[in-house]
Amino acid sequence: MKEKKGADFSDRSGYEAILQRLQDGRRMCKDVEELLRMRAAAEEKFGKELVAIARRAGGQTEISTLRASVDRLKAEIEHTGSLHVQLSGMIKEEVQKLEAFREHQREQRKKFEEIIEKVQKPIEALYKRTMESKRCYEQRCKEADEAEQAVEKKSSPASTPLRQTEKVLNRARLCREAARLAEKQHMWHVDKLENTRQDWESTYRSTCEVFQQQETDRIGILRCVLWDHCNQLSMQCVKDDECYEEVRKILEECDMAMDNNCFIQTRRTGSSPPKSVEFQNYYNTDTNGNADGATAQRLPCIQQEAPVVNLSFSVAPSCGVGEHISGDDGSTLECRVADEEQYKVLYDYKAQDPDELSITRGEVLLITDQGEDGWWTARRGDLIGLVPGTYLIKL
Repeated sequence: MKEKKGADFSDRSGYEAILQRLQDGRRMCKDVEELLRMRAAAEEKFGKELVAIARRAGGQTEISTLRASVDRLKAEIEHTGSLHVQLSGMIKEEVQKLEAFREHQREQRKKFEEIIEKVQKPIEALYKRTMESKRCYEQRCKEADEAEQAVEKKSSPASTPLRQTEKVLNRARLCREAARLAEKQHMWHVDKLENTRQDWESTYRSTCEVFQQQETDRIGILRCVLWDHCNQLSMQCVKDDECYEEVRKILEECDMAMDNNCFIQTRRTGSSPPKSVEFQNYYNTDTNGNADGATAQRLPCIQQEAPVVNLSFSVAPSCGVGEHISGDDGSTLECRVADEEQYKVLYDYKAQDPDELSITRGEVLLITDQGEDGWWTARRGDLIGLVPGTYLIKL
């Protein structure tokens, strides 16, 4: 790094240009540090959010292979979040290294700037005195030349008095002596300035070499820091993909049939549906529920005491049930059930509207109408109302 040479020793434009370049480099280091600092904060926040998402996620209601896939996904998401938090720590370490490097360069530059200030002030003062001695020397030489010219003019005419001629000669001799003395002083200042200049130039040269090395080191370390940062981000992408690849592998083992069979094995309630309920005539059964024809013999006694009655009874068609009971000499009792289907309740449901019917899991209902909107008309004993069809299964 070469300094721009000025018109004189007081011209420091070249040195100031170098200092400005170093200050710009120091500012660039701070900008890179701030960039990495913000990226580290973003990675840390992202990682912590991933960990929180993985821990708050549900999926506990699932079973078998799909449950294993969901659990593995949550585990890999949490692992990915931890990796991003670790990446944030590595980026912060790079920031600390860059800060230490910048401070080291600042201390080193400060020492050399103080050295330059020490050599700059003396050479400026010496240069000023040298220029003053030069002006004095030139002035004395001019006065000596004028005095000698005056001697030549006075010595040519014969009418010039001797005393005046001697006076002019003495003045010319004194001026020449003063010119020689000014010449010696000026030469001494020039030699002194030259010696000081050589030290000054050597100091400036070594300082500029140090500054150039600092600038080379700064560019190199910034290049390495940015390169390492890109490598860290690339490695993080690879690690993220490896985590998700583990999830893909276990998803390949997810089997729909296996999950359905697992549900059947763990939640099965039986291997066959309940048997149909058969009609049993009350008067054909004994007190223990067994059929016995002896009690049926009471009917003739009732027939002897009561007149013959023809009774017919029908239920409104809207109920879906029709019954016809007829007595012919009291010897016949008939019951007919209309077109109704029996359904078992799978889930509890509490009625929300007056026209709905509350049901309980395990109950058996008679369905009289199946609406296209999914609401079916059901009868349970004397109660009739609407129930959700998806809550029922046919027996």
